[in-house]
Amino acid sequence: MTAFNKRPKLNDKDYIFGTRAVIEAIHAGKEMDNIYIDKEVRNDLVSELMDLCKEQKVPFTKVPIEKLNRITMKNHQGVIAMVSAVSYASLDNVINEAYAKGKDPLILILDRVTDVRNFGAIARSAECAGVDAIVIPFKGSAQINSDAVKTSAGALHYIPVCRENSLKNTVEYLQKSGLQVVACTEKGKDLIYNTPMAQPLAIILGSEEDGISNDLIRTADFLAKIPMTGKIASLNVSVSCAIAVFEAVRQRSVINNL
Repeated sequence: MTAFNKRPKLNDKDYIFGTRAVIEAIHAGKEMDNIYIDKEVRNDLVSELMDLCKEQKVPFTKVPIEKLNRITMKNHQGVIAMVSAVSYASLDNVINEAYAKGKDPLILILDRVTDVRNFGAIARSAECAGVDAIVIPFKGSAQINSDAVKTSAGALHYIPVCRENSLKNTVEYLQKSGLQVVACTEKGKDLIYNTPMAQPLAIILGSEEDGISNDLIRTADFLAKIPMTGKIASLNVSVSCAIAVFEAVRQRSVINNL
């Protein structure tokens, strides 16, 4: 097991517990990655919390009490909110701002990348490569906590993160906005080095367990693979990210120098 697969220890600042405390945090504008609610708890205050989550579009998940107790044994009352270390950005604003500056947007889409340290390492490479934003799904993504920020070497303080309800709809929106969408996958026939990446671009990377979902594979404009000749033939998703985004940087540099 590599260090990236170890479960990171949560900092007290990474979560808020207690039903009323979580409700007040939402009212105060705290960004939440997810709210875990004991599936056996039913009372008016929890109902108020769930209604507020639906109204404010805050993700919540009903879970067994054991999951909550693994996070903290303090008096959580069946409710723990995982606090985001960043404020989420509007993808529409990111795209418009890039075009307004005369820049070809470069967007990174992460399909169900759930490992916190992988996410941090991806953000670090993306920020260094000048990626305009990282897009994640509303549910099923890594928590952006203090460990993610640390692993990113602070990059998450600089690169916008956008949380979207449907990645498929997001891909279609980006295509309508003039971006070419490249899915980085072993299912691709073309090498990433032979795939055009100098124009406005979005790169999709998938989870290490099952890669990019079929819906996104079918929607992408190109399927591109990274050549591998070793016996393992498998790269960590953060390494794949670095290869993909810097190939886009290389191609853009070649075009700009012609």
